[in-house]
Amino acid sequence: MSERPARPAPRNSVKSVLRRALTTPQPPSADTASPPAAPAPAEPSEVASVVQAALYRDGVRVSSPATLADTYRELREEPDGMAWIGLARPTEGELLSLAEEFDLHPLSVEDAMEAHQRPKLERYGDTLFVVLRAARYLDAPEEVDFGELHVFVGPDFVITVRHGAAPDLSAVRRRMEESPELLALGPEAVLYAILDAVVDGYAPVVAGVQNDIDEIETEVFRGDPEVSRRIYELSREMVEFQRATRPLVGMLHSLMAGFAKYETDEELQRYLRDVADHVTHTSERVDGFRQALTEILTVNATLVTQQQNAEMRALAEAGFEQNEEIKRISSWAAILFAPTLVGTIYGMNFTHMPELHWLLGYPFAIALMAAVCTSLYIIFKRRDWL
Repeated sequence: MSERPARPAPRNSVKSVLRRALTTPQPPSADTASPPAAPAPAEPSEVASVVQAALYRDGVRVSSPATLADTYRELREEPDGMAWIGLARPTEGELLSLAEEFDLHPLSVEDAMEAHQRPKLERYGDTLFVVLRAARYLDAPEEVDFGELHVFVGPDFVITVRHGAAPDLSAVRRRMEESPELLALGPEAVLYAILDAVVDGYAPVVAGVQNDIDEIETEVFRGDPEVSRRIYELSREMVEFQRATRPLVGMLHSLMAGFAKYETDEELQRYLRDVADHVTHTSERVDGFRQALTEILTVNATLVTQQQNAEMRALAEAGFEQNEEIKRISSWAAILFAPTLVGTIYGMNFTHMPELHWLLGYPFAIALMAAVCTSLYIIFKRRDWL
């Protein structure tokens, strides 16, 4: 970032206020604060997505322009002022207007228009272009919602272009305005405060994901049939989370490498190093989450396979027992069929049947039936059918 004129605030006072402002939590709210004055008539393209525009001098807000045109005019009238413009899903006309006024590089403007960019940091002359991916954890659906933030930082301006609900930049603006000594450090301080807000927003997400993983582990060993889908969905969110956090590590190290060249304030250097430590920790946690989900998915697949094998084994055992019962039933049916056949033949009322008038016909029929039944019983018994 470009060199800025020295601010009149005492250095010790700046450091103490910086520490207090960056460590004191603030309640969240939507970045929709209205300017104190009634908005002046403007073209629809100017007021459609401007969340808030403010002009600062020596860390104190001096005006709240209602339109981009008013912001440009008042900034020209304040040589030592700084404009902070916040937009949400701006129109193409608004971005082109900002590009013309602040001499933004066409490639950065194109990225801000299209969104869906990976986190990155690029320098175009005196302007720094930063893309950040913010995240928030939604308790009701138990999922992670990602937002995209584009930041243009110049010698006397900061422009934020937000795509999505996160992050809450109104809280950042309040913290900075409550610490004019910090805001007096210029656009660099605003950028680092935004970075801090985005990184701090990862902490609730990490806690929510950790809770989800604990629940998934319980569901896996409980045999929940829907757990595979939940593991897959959470794994996809962790891939997205990795894409949001991993590039930040390199981006912050790039900023730290330019401390001496761009004469970054000493306290801001400490602040940026702290943010870099938090990003590194978060990135490591996310990598651990993805590895844990991979292992859980493997364990779940193993348990499902074991369960399927147990079910198939139970079905095989049931089929084997059924076959044994069929063998027994078939054996007894064959044994009982023999005497039935003999009895049926000699029960027919034919006149010419030689055995009917034979004196030994009845004992012979009984003996024949007994012999056939005994023979069949012995055969089936040897084959373990009975």
